[in-house]
Amino acid sequence: MNGALPASPVRARDLGIPFDGRPGQWNAITDVPGVEVGYQTLIRGDAVRTGVTAIHPRGAAGAGDPVTAGFFAQNGNGEMTGLSWIEESGTFSGPVGITNTHAVGVVHAGIVAWTVRHHPHLAQVWLLPVVAETWDGYLNDINGQHVTQETAIAALEAAATGPVAEGSVGGGTGMSCYHFKGGSGTSSRLVSHAGTDYALGVFVQANFGSRAELTLAGLPVGRLVTADDPMATFSLAPEGSGSVIAVVGTNAPLLPGQCKALARRVTLGLARTGTTGSHFSGDLFLAFSTGNPGAITAGAGRRAGGGTADYDMLRFVPWGALDPFYAAVVQATEEAVANALVAGEDMTGRDGHRSPGLPRDQVASLFRERGYGL
Repeated sequence: MNGALPASPVRARDLGIPFDGRPGQWNAITDVPGVEVGYQTLIRGDAVRTGVTAIHPRGAAGAGDPVTAGFFAQNGNGEMTGLSWIEESGTFSGPVGITNTHAVGVVHAGIVAWTVRHHPHLAQVWLLPVVAETWDGYLNDINGQHVTQETAIAALEAAATGPVAEGSVGGGTGMSCYHFKGGSGTSSRLVSHAGTDYALGVFVQANFGSRAELTLAGLPVGRLVTADDPMATFSLAPEGSGSVIAVVGTNAPLLPGQCKALARRVTLGLARTGTTGSHFSGDLFLAFSTGNPGAITAGAGRRAGGGTADYDMLRFVPWGALDPFYAAVVQATEEAVANALVAGEDMTGRDGHRSPGLPRDQVASLFRERGYGL
C-alpha cells in the first residue's frame, strides 16, 4: 500500500509491524469467552482528558463467581486495590476498574455502588474491588475531580464483548507512552493444550517510557523518529516516568500461582517495547483465569442449601505445559502496547501540553524498507 494510511481506527499490524503468535478473532482480551470491556471517556474544554475503563472477567452477569488470580509488581510506584485478598486467597470476584491516579477512590466506590445496584446479594457482607491507575496529569486536570461514581458506573454498564476500542478511550484518555500519545491497548493469542484451543488476552493502560527507548518488533523506532517531542521539556517528572497497568485473562484453567507466573511474564513483553522500568513508573500486572466456573466458593463458603461446602476443586494445566502460555503473554503484551501507540492521535490538554500521535506513515515506511508490510 502506498500513500497515506487509512484513518483511525488502525492497529499495529496495519502498519506492517510483524508479531509472533496466533491472535484470536478480535485480537483483544475479549477473545477470552465471557470477558467484557467498557469505557467512559471524559474530554471537555481545554483541560479534562480522562476516564474509566471497566473489565468484567466473567461478564457483568458473572460478578459473583470468583476467578483464580495472581499479581506481580515490576515497580511499585503505583496503586492497585484489592491485592491483599488476591495474595491471600488467589482469587477475586467482580470487575476491574482502571482510571487516573487521583480517581482510584471514587472508582472503587463506583464499583461498590454498581454492585449494590445490580448484584445486591453480593454486597450484603463486604466487597474488595480491584481498581488500578496511571497518571494523566500532563494532559488532564487530575485534581479537578472530574471522574465520579457515575462515571465508573457508566463504564461498567457499557461493557461488552467483541472488538475493543483503543488509544484515547476510558482510563487511557489522557495517557502518553514513549512520549507519544498512548492509552488503552489490547491483544490476544490462541494457545493449544490437550486438543483444546484456549484464548489468552492482555489489556494495557500504557503511560510509560522515554522516546529513545521505544522499540517495535526489534526496530529502534524511538531513535529513528525523534522529531516532535514536546514532553522532552516537561520538568515535573524525569524521562521514562509514568506507569503501566496490564490485565491478563485466559479461559485456560489455572491455579493462582500459575496466574502469578503469567503476570510476571508481562515484564518481558514490555521489555520488547524498549522500557527499562523507570523508578518513577508504577508497573502493576494482574492475571486471572476463568477456567473453573463455579468451582470456587464465594464469601463464607456456604452452599445454597445452607451448610458449609465440603471441598472446592480446581482443574488446571500442568505446570510443565505452561511455556506456550508464557510466550502468549509476552507476545500479546508487546502487541497491546503497540496497538495503544498506533491508535493514538495528537492531543492537547491542560496548560497547552501536547502529546503527539505516533507518525504512522513514517513507521510503516520504516518497516516497508525492511521488507515488511504494506
